[in-house]
Amino acid sequence: MREKDFISIIKSTLDSEYIGDDCAYLKDLGIVVTQDNLVEDVHFLSNSITPFQLGYKSVMVNISDVCASGGAIKYLTVGLSVPDNVDGNFIKEFYEGAKTACGGFAEIVGGDVTLSDKIFVSVCAIGKTQGCKISSRKNAKTGYKVVVSGVHGSSSAGLKLILNGKKEPENLIKAHLMPKAQVEFCRQIAQNVSVDYAMMDTSDGLMDALSTIANESGVLLEIDFDKIPCVDVLKQFDDWQNLVLFGGEDYGIIAVIPESLNCGGIVIGRVKDGLGVDLILNGKVLHYSKKDVEEKIFNHFKKD
Repeated sequence: MREKDFISIIKSTLDSEYIGDDCAYLKDLGIVVTQDNLVEDVHFLSNSITPFQLGYKSVMVNISDVCASGGAIKYLTVGLSVPDNVDGNFIKEFYEGAKTACGGFAEIVGGDVTLSDKIFVSVCAIGKTQGCKISSRKNAKTGYKVVVSGVHGSSSAGLKLILNGKKEPENLIKAHLMPKAQVEFCRQIAQNVSVDYAMMDTSDGLMDALSTIANESGVLLEIDFDKIPCVDVLKQFDDWQNLVLFGGEDYGIIAVIPESLNCGGIVIGRVKDGLGVDLILNGKVLHYSKKDVEEKIFNHFKKD
C-alpha cells in the first residue's frame, strides 16, 4: 500500500471533509492546520544530517504545507523522540535549527520530548487565514495557467550524493538537507487572487503534484518540460530528467491560477479539457495517467 491508500482509508473511516489537502482548513476558527512526521531511516539517516539540519528541515516541511494551502504560517509545536544516548548538545542544536527555519514569521510554542529506539520528529503547524484565499487541489479550471516556484530535482540528486558518500556539489546536498519553503510566492497568490485556485507543494515530486491537481480537478495539465526550472549542475546525472519530474523533497510550489494573475514564478503549462498530465518532452507528448505517476513516485511504505 502507498501513503495515499492509507489516507483514503483514514478519510473514509473518519468521514472527514478536512482530510486530503496539504492542510485542514478550519474555517470557523480562521486557521489551517497540518502535521508531518520525520522518522530515522525512513526520511533521514542520522549519520548524514546534523541535529541543526534535522530541526530546520522538520519545521520547514510543515511551513511549506501551510504556505501551499494559502495560509500564513504563525505557530508550530514540535514533538521529538530520541534514543537514550542523545545528549544535551543534540537537543540544543536541533531546536536552534527549528528556530532558524521559523525565520521570524513563525514561533514554536510547545511540543513534547520522549525516549524512543530511533529519532522521531512530529511537527504541527498552524497558519492564519485572515486576508488569504485558501487553495484546494480540486480548483484547477480550464484556461488557467500552471506556474511553478522553486527549482526541481536538486533534493533527490543531493540524496543520491549523500548515499554515495559524496560531499559535492554542495548546493545539491544542501537542497536535500535544508530545503526552503516558497513563502513569499504563496503569499502573493493567496492575498491577491479573487477566485478559486489550486496550489500544492512538490514534497512528493513535481509530477505527483501535477497529477494530483489534474485528477482531483478533473482536468488535463499540458506541461512543457523545457520550462521547468532546474540547476545546471543537475545535468551531470544520467537520469536528471527523471529527477526533475519524480524526485521528491524540493518543496517547490505548483500553482494553477487565472491567466491574468501576476505573482512571480515561471509558467510551465496550461489547463485544458481532458484528464491527467500531457508532458512535452524531447519533441514528443507523453501522457501520464494517475496510475502512471503513482508507479514512479517514491513510496515511504515500500521496503527494498
